[in-house]
Amino acid sequence: MDNKILRLHAEEVYREELKALGEMDHRPRPENWNLSPWAVVTYLLGGTLKNGIEIEPKYYGNRRLIEVAVATLATDRALLLVGIPGTAKTWVAEHLAAAISGDSTLLIQGTAGMGEESIRYGWNYAKLLSDGPTRDAMVPSPIMHGMENGKMARIEELTRIPSEVQDSLITILSEKTLPVPELNTEVRALRGFNVIGTANDRDKGVNELSSALQRRFNMVNLPLPATLDDEVKIVKARVAKMDPSLQSDAISAPDQEIRRLITIFRELRSGVTEGGNLKIKSPSSTLSTAEAISVVNNGLILATHFGDGELKAEDVAAGLVGAVVKDPIQDQIVWQEYLETVVKERSDWKDLYQACKSF
Repeated sequence: MDNKILRLHAEEVYREELKALGEMDHRPRPENWNLSPWAVVTYLLGGTLKNGIEIEPKYYGNRRLIEVAVATLATDRALLLVGIPGTAKTWVAEHLAAAISGDSTLLIQGTAGMGEESIRYGWNYAKLLSDGPTRDAMVPSPIMHGMENGKMARIEELTRIPSEVQDSLITILSEKTLPVPELNTEVRALRGFNVIGTANDRDKGVNELSSALQRRFNMVNLPLPATLDDEVKIVKARVAKMDPSLQSDAISAPDQEIRRLITIFRELRSGVTEGGNLKIKSPSSTLSTAEAISVVNNGLILATHFGDGELKAEDVAAGLVGAVVKDPIQDQIVWQEYLETVVKERSDWKDLYQACKSF
């Protein structure tokens, strides 16, 4: 059945790794944690166990950042992963929950129109009308489930949630209780419960966290990859994990195409060419690593189904232009200027220049 599901949860995809880590992990574990903090970090960053089993890296970056994130979750403070879109905040949050609780499904997706019941609890109105307010009539939120079972709960895009709804977290995070005034009772969190939030600082709909709520979170900033080689490595690794059902003969992306794409993204993000000898304008788009992965995957699909099976410049160009040009006026000007002053002047980029000009 698993092979028919479009996207499996982290604990399903990496079930064998988590099992192997659990069997080899004899370090102290916080109560209700499936793994020790050391094993959680090893699961995310990869490594070789004593029995020779290889743990695949899920995140490429500063080890200390992940250690701080894991250590935070073992305390009474919640964790907030911050960064621009596409810096693997959601990816890291999901794998943290999978490794610690064996369950990454206790998820709240923050939106501008979200109500307080999404964080606290709702009601089954049919039961409410027939039986009145009872425990059976309640509809627990993912956070309430996490509290009752001592598991990690996740909140995506915390700063998109209206401020008054955000503040309903304060009692949960500070007192570790969820008052239920309708039943004159409360839900008390079991050990092992905590909250992993994510937020980006490029969203136009950002609602700043109140100072009271900020104090309940330890903020860890996930940066963009430090070097070109690091970013190429991440894209190659994620593309290699692409669903094989979407590919023909499991073709792979040539290093040259990935490197050129990442170079373009990094130059447009930073506003200067890799050599640092030419300043350029930056578009409004974020051009994150996640978007680079999408561009390569899109190119592979084009090459598989509408080409000869080999990823070429024209396959990359189709997604590249769409990733850069979000504003059809301003971004188009920036992109055309970059094409003419940078891409055109690179002798080994002629094919990419011609492919991009056709869009």
